[in-house]
Amino acid sequence: MSWRPQYRSSKFRNVYGKVANREHCFDGIPITKNVHDNHFCAVNARFLAIVTESSGGGSFLVIPLEQTGRIEPNYPKVCGHQGNVLDIKWNPFIDNIIASCSEDTSEANCKNHRVNRVVFLGSTKRLLTTGVSRWNTRQIALWDQEDLSMPLIEEEIDGLSGLLFPFYDADTHMLYLAGKGDGNIRYYEISTEKPYLSYLMEFRSPAPQKGLGVMPKHGLDVSACEVFRFYKLVTLKGLIEPISMIVPRRSDSYQEDIYPMTPGTEPALTPDEWLGGINRDPVLMSLKEGYKKSSKMVFKAPIREKKSVVVNGIDLLENVPPRTENELLRMFFRQQDEIRRLKEELAQKDIRIRQLQLELKNLRNSPKNC
Repeated sequence: MSWRPQYRSSKFRNVYGKVANREHCFDGIPITKNVHDNHFCAVNARFLAIVTESSGGGSFLVIPLEQTGRIEPNYPKVCGHQGNVLDIKWNPFIDNIIASCSEDTSEANCKNHRVNRVVFLGSTKRLLTTGVSRWNTRQIALWDQEDLSMPLIEEEIDGLSGLLFPFYDADTHMLYLAGKGDGNIRYYEISTEKPYLSYLMEFRSPAPQKGLGVMPKHGLDVSACEVFRFYKLVTLKGLIEPISMIVPRRSDSYQEDIYPMTPGTEPALTPDEWLGGINRDPVLMSLKEGYKKSSKMVFKAPIREKKSVVVNGIDLLENVPPRTENELLRMFFRQQDEIRRLKEELAQKDIRIRQLQLELKNLRNSPKNC
């Protein structure tokens, strides 16, 4: 069953992606050339971690988010694996703890020659899977957790070969689809009623992505109405490129409708409680504390000494060009009068100069008085 996109009203209809400026990217990083279907990147509110290309074992970089720009070739790496690093993940509650795993000698057999991905869609009791159809096209499917016999909907995306990475935002109910080797990111809105999946927009970029890291909610810029942020790995350029997904809003106040209470940085269970089988909802937090009202900065040029040439009450150096034909005619006649007056004044000065020259000559020729 093929699902066709149905458009409906949504406050996220005009969400757009904004790529960070080059000076706010991370440049000069030897990104791994491993072909495994992982992201090779992990982000939290303080650090960015990237799996790097190395010989004699696996390694990865850990870079503070504020240290943007070009990374030095001798930047220290985390080296603790004998094999290639396959994946890295940050602790969701402690920012300075990271876990990494590498390849070993074990083997795994898969029924399908393509890797599938599944993501839980929060409290909607739905699952979304990405895979390949019988016609060898990429597709997604939406499932009911209580009835997995048949998908609710299926949608064919395109005929490209890269793995589709699904990302779900439980706060906005938005689903992002990014293909490995693609330059675009599609996003949809999930609902519990038909049509269940509504296409919103697509972010396009010419640079292909090897993987994507995602910033946790508490690390977003809520004052800019940022609802999601990717960190895109561009292997060809050795570049990590932040991409912010922004909801356009005119008001500069805190937007509570797009920032509900979200899981915070405090764990709901201790390790012993979790091992004991206790289940508890996550501890929620508000993002309003991170809101910073944008200050309207006024930049003033340095004050210089003002020079003016005023004639008949008109500053000739700051004369505004005429906007209408009548203003042009008035200015023309005014300038003609001014030219005529200046010519008369110049003629009078010439006469005065000749008179003075004649008097000076007479004084020189007259006999000297004793």
